[in-house]
Amino acid sequence: MTERAYWISGEDRPSRWLITCDHATNRVPGWLNGGDLGIGAADMARHIAYDVGAAGLADKLAALLDAPAIFSDFSRLVIDPNRGEDDPTLLMRLYDGTVIPANKLADGAERERRLDRLHRPYHEALERLAGRHPARCICAIHSFTPQLRGRPPRPWQVGILYSHRDTRLGPAMVQACREEGWVTGENQPYTGHLEGDSIDRHALDHGRPNVLIELRNDLIATEAGQAEWAERLARVIPGVLAAAET
Repeated sequence: MTERAYWISGEDRPSRWLITCDHATNRVPGWLNGGDLGIGAADMARHIAYDVGAAGLADKLAALLDAPAIFSDFSRLVIDPNRGEDDPTLLMRLYDGTVIPANKLADGAERERRLDRLHRPYHEALERLAGRHPARCICAIHSFTPQLRGRPPRPWQVGILYSHRDTRLGPAMVQACREEGWVTGENQPYTGHLEGDSIDRHALDHGRPNVLIELRNDLIATEAGQAEWAERLARVIPGVLAAAET
């Protein structure tokens, strides 16, 4: 049986919004070194392998917004779907102090194999979904670790990321989150613009309104936390879009 590169929930939901979850799982396909990257279970459960809690949050948020959602079904350590094909971090050999043995000697042919079987099918499906609504808006859901090894703790509950190429929704979303009393980072803990990433490819290059939401992963590690934050975000997101259009 062919192992899937992605799954979709609510494909026929009518909302303008499309919810994406690039780092939904830590799955390693069986055709890659027997499904083993050569690192232990504890590391595969860390943020280096996937965005902890993001899939559950994205699924619940999509349902509340009556929106379709798409999820990658492979670990970011296999190949990172939130990177362009020419990005040097597409296939990580070292991440937050952990060496990835199955990637250490991966050559160009292996990179192409993973692109063909996982990365490209995911992005083809994402673009197909994005194109189904003439006024599509994209909301990307990610999560971040409270602290990288050897780095200071990250104080934010929520990070709102956006590119300088499109500021229709990002700054307003930051303000709305802060008005809710959430400790909110603006283009924190990461920069909001990365050439070739999913937002660049499927939103910016097509003029689609967009926002990328990062939740601190300890807040959404449980189903209850995911449901709580999905409800919180679902109260804020429609108003931000409506205000941008007035």
